[in-house]
Amino acid sequence: MTTLTADLDLDLPRLDLGVPSGAPVVVAMSGGVDSSVTAALVKLSGYDAVGVTLQLYDHGAAIQRKGACCAGQDIKDARNVADRLGIPHYVLDYEDRFSQSVMEDFADTYLAGATPIPCVRCNERVKFRDLLDVARDLGGAAMATGHYIRRVEGARGAELRRARDAGRDQSYFLFSTSREQLEFLRFPLGDMPKDDVRRIASALGLAVADKPDSQDICFVPEGKYASVVERLRPGAAEPGEIVHVDGAVMGTHPGLIHYTVGQRRGLGVATGEPLFVIRLDAATRRVIVGPREALMVGRIQLKEASWIGDGALEAAARAGTRVAVKVRSTRPPRPARLDWDGSLAVVLDEPEEGVAPGQACVFYSPEDGHDRVLGGGWIAATAGRGEAVA
Repeated sequence: MTTLTADLDLDLPRLDLGVPSGAPVVVAMSGGVDSSVTAALVKLSGYDAVGVTLQLYDHGAAIQRKGACCAGQDIKDARNVADRLGIPHYVLDYEDRFSQSVMEDFADTYLAGATPIPCVRCNERVKFRDLLDVARDLGGAAMATGHYIRRVEGARGAELRRARDAGRDQSYFLFSTSREQLEFLRFPLGDMPKDDVRRIASALGLAVADKPDSQDICFVPEGKYASVVERLRPGAAEPGEIVHVDGAVMGTHPGLIHYTVGQRRGLGVATGEPLFVIRLDAATRRVIVGPREALMVGRIQLKEASWIGDGALEAAARAGTRVAVKVRSTRPPRPARLDWDGSLAVVLDEPEEGVAPGQACVFYSPEDGHDRVLGGGWIAATAGRGEAVA
C-alpha cells in the first residue's frame, strides 16, 4: 500500500500542537473517520505520529456490527489507516479493564435505579487515564484524539471549550477531564465541521471516509440495554410495583432496568392522563409514575464532581457561582448557580424535567455563549424547587 507523505498537494489545515516539530504524538485511533483524520493531520503537520487502538470487548462477537467501535472491523480499519499513513500502530487489549471499569458499572447503575452514561466512564477511566499513561510510556509529547471539542490556552493554563460545530460538540461526555490530563491532550478537530473531516479523509484516500458514525453504546447491540444488564447480572432484575405519586398501586413491572426517568411509553399501565416515570426506587423496587409536572426538578445533588474552572470548586459553590448546566447531552445549557450544603449541588433558575440520577450535570461558563467547560458531576438525587432532595 502506498503511504502518504507531507508534500501532498492538498489544502489541509496545519496543526500547531504546542510541542516541537517532529515530537512524538500518540493518536488514539478507534477505526472511525474522526480519529483517522486526526492521525493524518498530526502526521502531515510534521509530528511523529504513533497510532494506538484499544480492544475493549470481544471482537469476535462484534466484528460484523455496524456503528460500533474498538472491536473487530474497527481495529482492522485503524490498522489499515495507519499503514496508509506510514505510522506505527499498536493494539492494546483492554477488555478486562473496560469490563471492570465501564460494563460492570453500567449494570450496577441500572440495578440501582439510575441511568448510566458508559461513554463518559470510558473516557474517564480508560481512554483519558490508562491510555494517557501508555502515551507517556511511549515517549509521547502529547496525545491527540478525534473528539469534537477544543483545547484553548487561557490566562491560567489550558481550558476546555465547546466545539465550533454545535451539532458535533462532545463536551458533555468529557466533563470529567482533569487539568493534568488537559495539559497533555490535543483535539485537532474542535474547529472543524464534520463535512470537512470527511472531505479530508476522501482526499487522502482513507478507506473510512464514508464510514458511518457510531450510534449505539459500543457493547449494547441495537440499544437493548436491559438484555446487557441481564447478561452481566443474571437474575438480578427483580419485579416490583408500579406506584402513582399519589400512592396508588397501579400494577407490576418486570424489573427496574426496563425503565428510566422521563419514560412515557411501555409503562404497562394506563389511566385517563399521560403518565411518565418520575422516580425509580431501588430499595423498594418501585417504579413511581405520575403526570409531566411531577418531573420538574429545581435542585440537583451531585457526586464525583470535577472542576476545571478558576479557583477551587468548594469555594465557587459556597459563593453561589453562576454557571450554565446541561443535564442531558441533547439539551442546551440552562442558567443555574452552584450551591454547597455539605456537598455540591446545583440550583436551576427554571425547573427542568426528566433529570435522571446516573446522568451527568455539566457546567459551562454563564457568558460568552456558554463556550467554556467548567466541569460537572454525576447526578445523585433531585428535588423540586423548595423540596428536600430525594
